Amino acid sequence: MKNLAYALALPLVATLAACDSTPSDNQADAPTGAMTPEESPIAATEPATNDQAPAGPSSAAAPHRFADWAGKWTGVEGVYLVITPTEAERYSLEMQYDLDNKVTVEGRDSEHGIKFDRGGKPYSLRRAQGGETGLKWLADKKDCLVVQDGEGYCRD
Repeated sequence: MKNLAYALALPLVATLAACDSTPSDNQADAPTGAMTPEESPIAATEPATNDQAPAGPSSAAAPHRFADWAGKWTGVEGVYLVITPTEAERYSLEMQYDLDNKVTVEGRDSEHGIKFDRGGKPYSLRRAQGGETGLKWLADKKDCLVVQDGEGYCRD
């Protein structure tokens, strides 16, 4: 019985030996499908050097969490808001927030919007839909910012 087991095991051992994962001399030069660094299109256009600075914002551009809010936003009856990024995480907010009051205040990044003080009270400017402004004239707008109920600004 032992001889039969050896007889059956020998072909299996021979097959496993042929499947060795170490490449032979004639397999070492076979293409693997992966590009070498010299073949990479990136290597041809952007040679890698050890003295390159990591990619990211340049020191000339200050980081602003809500930089995409920059520009003019309009409300109803002539009210508006102009957001201008200034130093890192800060904004200039020019607001005509009702018919009689126009101010320019400094805003600062916060987790969900731009915080600012106006008239000695803290406020936060946050993203909203037109219906969240509390103003029926802005109800169908999609890209808006709101300060409080009844005070909102939208882009067309």
